[in-house]
Amino acid sequence: MIVDVTVVPKSVSFSVSLKDGKVKIRLTSPPEKGEANAELVKGLSRALGRGVRIISGHTSSRKRLEIDASEAEWAEFLEKSTQP
Repeated sequence: MIVDVTVVPKSVSFSVSLKDGKVKIRLTSPPEKGEANAELVKGLSRALGRGVRIISGHTSSRKRLEIDASEAEWAEFLEKSTQP
């Protein structure tokens, strides 16, 4: 499935949040030399247990991701990830 996200590099910790239907992913890495993109793919893949690939937005904070998960699996992941 294809998902649009906004990333925030140089954050205190890796986290996924959902607000007003928009996904925000906080990364600890700086946006230099692909470090933040690598953390995004690796961290989200590990948390979701599925493959993740950036398909656009490699140099932007707004990215389009291809995730090897169904819409139901993604929705369940977001629900679990964004609970207080």
